[in-house]
Amino acid sequence: MPKILVTTDSAHPGDEAHDLLTGAGHEVVYSTGVEGEALDGVEGAIVANNPLTARVLERATALRAIVRAGVGYDTVDVGAATRLGIRVSNLPGVNSNAVAEYTMGLLLAASRRLVDTAVGVEQGLWPRQSGRELRGAALGLVGYGRAARAVVPLARAFGMRVLCTTEHPHENAGEVRFVGLAELLRESDYVSLHTALTPATRRLIGADALAAMKPTAVLVNTARGAIVDEAALARAVATGRIAGAQLDVTGTEPLPPDSPLRGVAGITVYSHMAGQTADARRAAAIGAARELLAALRGEPESPVNHPTDHSGTEEHT
Repeated sequence: MPKILVTTDSAHPGDEAHDLLTGAGHEVVYSTGVEGEALDGVEGAIVANNPLTARVLERATALRAIVRAGVGYDTVDVGAATRLGIRVSNLPGVNSNAVAEYTMGLLLAASRRLVDTAVGVEQGLWPRQSGRELRGAALGLVGYGRAARAVVPLARAFGMRVLCTTEHPHENAGEVRFVGLAELLRESDYVSLHTALTPATRRLIGADALAAMKPTAVLVNTARGAIVDEAALARAVATGRIAGAQLDVTGTEPLPPDSPLRGVAGITVYSHMAGQTADARRAAAIGAARELLAALRGEPESPVNHPTDHSGTEEHT
């Protein structure tokens, strides 16, 4: 019986995704990682953010298809997978609504100082600092994928002006003003990151970018931690160069004890929860199962690579 490995916690034994896979004649095994013998004899894998390096993939000699149960796939060595004839897919847009709503939550948390206020009350205080309204503020979106596009109507409903920098601008009846990164950083009250992690975007938000932002601006990141130079961000907030940051993602997760982000007033770090709603998790599990079955048939719906040898009739070596 062909074996499927599942490492994402969006799927569980007995759920709809499990039933789809077993109903198609596959044995399904669950693990939290991909190291060691986890991929031995596995033909298909549904993974979370596990590091599928070239070394790991070369040992998985039966592997034919990988599905990232989410949007980002920067933890998969796509080049190595392509060379080895392994299909790689992701699930674009599967959690875009969840991420958009969460983004607005972070904007409100920053503008109204919600976390600091709640912590103060817990400590026996009664904080009464004034916040700022979102209405009339400028929101700058870095990237314009499905999650960013889902943010736009929510931000507009709050009365915000929306700017965006992207290589792929869209026509949208004037709801968004597309500008270059320098103008976006200069004009935005909130800068929200929604771009993929690539060599070009790694540490895109560094000391120079932070210096270009308003001193009252807040950085929001629900994309990938490595897009931000964390040491530069910590310095910028600590010295008042910018007002603060709301970070759902960090370069290393969980956040290390010695991270420069710790202990900086104005920086709040969350535990990579933007896409974690019951609705999005169910959609991701079912979508990943369907995509994996399609990929194993040679008919992926959302491939991120196109291996030259994808017949599946021979194991790669």
